[in-house]
Amino acid sequence: MKRRTGILVGAAAAAVAVGAGALAYGGGGSDDGRSERPPATTTVTRTDLVLSKTVDGKVDYAQRRAVKSAVPGTVTVAAREGATVTRGQALYELDDKPVTLLYGPVPAFREMKVGARGSDVLELERNLVALGYGSGLYVDPRYDRATAAAVKRWQKSLNRTPTGRVGKGDVVFQPEQVKVVRADAALADQVGPEAAALTVASTRPVVRARLDQTDASLTAKGTRVEVTLPSGTTERGRVTGTVKPEGSGDEEASGDTITVEVSLDGGASAASGEDAKATASVKFVSESREDVLTVPVEAVVALRGTDGGYGLQVVEGRTSRMVRVETGLTADGRIEVRGSRIREGMTVGVATE
Repeated sequence: MKRRTGILVGAAAAAVAVGAGALAYGGGGSDDGRSERPPATTTVTRTDLVLSKTVDGKVDYAQRRAVKSAVPGTVTVAAREGATVTRGQALYELDDKPVTLLYGPVPAFREMKVGARGSDVLELERNLVALGYGSGLYVDPRYDRATAAAVKRWQKSLNRTPTGRVGKGDVVFQPEQVKVVRADAALADQVGPEAAALTVASTRPVVRARLDQTDASLTAKGTRVEVTLPSGTTERGRVTGTVKPEGSGDEEASGDTITVEVSLDGGASAASGEDAKATASVKFVSESREDVLTVPVEAVVALRGTDGGYGLQVVEGRTSRMVRVETGLTADGRIEVRGSRIREGMTVGVATE
């Protein structure tokens, strides 16, 4: 079934459109209610109507956040933008030592050594097991000699001095694998707790688009969208929420706009290889009608009289008659019509300038 793409039209604007495109009709013609055949005609068609608005967007990744160095030092290997970093891999190197990504919700806030207890120790031990260094290790919140032995085996694999201790700043805990979206610190930069060394995000691709405040209804979670990526590929998605535009120096951001985040149905592979600097096209669908009878807006006639309403001038041979209809959604120059006396394929009159 062919779908038609509409333009965003409110209920009041739809009424104006009908009024502007229609001829007021107060009767006339022969005594049996018939009139001459109109000079221009169209056909009643059955299709889908979609009320939508299309704006530009950018491919990005969800849950952007800054990663700061827990200790001061010099960047000896900078983060690699665009890289996906998984458990046990280095995010960057500080003072010639790798800063390793591990999985867990609790940030690394101290040195961990024998005698330490806490949830950070528990998640460290879980990571050691997942990386294959948990032989003889009982996973619990206690940092004991078995934990130290496992840490030594892990440190040897990293070509680090096997101290059996995890120093503050040696690891970064994140909930899962991350995408490096920006290297904030370059080679030889001095970093510390005050500034970001890099910015990471989830590996889940999203598209961010900016809407006017007047289109706030389209920002509701779950609103359906269709995204045409820079490569020309089309992906379906849904609005997952609004986000604060990144950076106070964003010249395009203003109080009159809302930045919307859209998740793609295709998941992590949906935007693979797409140019994050290129523009995507995002179509927000606010309302739709499936399998309805439609005519051009110009075919609807405003009826005069006490009852008012709208009608269609149905053509039958060389004559025509007026049939009352109810109207519905207006999109892309067409309007939904309903009535017991109309059907698909009927020929109806259409106003001409």
